[in-house]
Amino acid sequence: MTDGYGRNIDYVRISLTDKCNLRCRYCMPESGIKNLEHKDILSFEEIQRLVRILSQLGINRIRLTGGEPLVRRGVTDLVKILCRTEGIRELVMTSNGCLLSEYANELAEAGLSGINISLDTLNRDTFIRITGRDELINVLSGIDAAKKAGLKVKLNCVPILGTNDGEMEELTLYAREKELDLRFIELMPLGCGAGFTGISRDEILLRLERSYGKAKPLAGEDGKGPALYYSFPGYKGRIGFISPITHGFCGSCNRIRLTASGFLRLCLQYPYGADLRTPLRQGDTDDEIRQIIEAEVKEKPASHCFGEIRQDTGKMVQIGG
Repeated sequence: MTDGYGRNIDYVRISLTDKCNLRCRYCMPESGIKNLEHKDILSFEEIQRLVRILSQLGINRIRLTGGEPLVRRGVTDLVKILCRTEGIRELVMTSNGCLLSEYANELAEAGLSGINISLDTLNRDTFIRITGRDELINVLSGIDAAKKAGLKVKLNCVPILGTNDGEMEELTLYAREKELDLRFIELMPLGCGAGFTGISRDEILLRLERSYGKAKPLAGEDGKGPALYYSFPGYKGRIGFISPITHGFCGSCNRIRLTASGFLRLCLQYPYGADLRTPLRQGDTDDEIRQIIEAEVKEKPASHCFGEIRQDTGKMVQIGG
């Protein structure tokens, strides 16, 4: 499936819920949001049907997100179902890690191949300040459990000026000791994130080189993602940078998003897309839904313009991380 600019769209991020057990300041307010009612969230059967349709259109990679996907009851059952869908080559997840100690083995046995875990700090006080919850020890335990279960683990850090900007070296050392990939993700000026200031790839890379030696650029993630990776002397994992603002990658964007309410979203910045829940529930055929998806994907924007225009497009927790 290609969009109007000839980009091959083969990757979908599916939000299972808009609920989360953390309150990360750049993602959602401490007071939370008005959550969707249960009837407004796609059922597992509806997600399964959409994935089958999407796979027929060329989607072969899925990432399950939230909110926090592990707060959705029965998530391991969904993983089993989606892994058996013809055409799906990879099923991974993004999680805050709080519940991973409980679910890591089940997820691996169900067929999940990898998990990205958010870790913005190793300092308990800073963690509480960022997330509003005292869960750091559970996240660290979850990382160990996921690795032990055989899942491919990557750590995601969002560097924020005045918040965790003094901890990049410590996080890098932690990832080196655990032999894990660590990716620094540039703060998106989206929703609550618009009230904070991120730190550029160039600045972080310069600081890491002072501590760990000259960085060596590596090939990308086999063309599967936007991260640019580097290795450091004696470092078994990789350090990656995802920089959508200062080093944009829209020209090679291969993804679409499906919100928990069943809205097909074409770009993180723009609220455009298509409601798929209604045709699902009013009895449209697979062919009719497939036509809706194909038509919308042709309208996928050429790029975001966060550096020029700021729109209220919803909070990240509502869109899907």
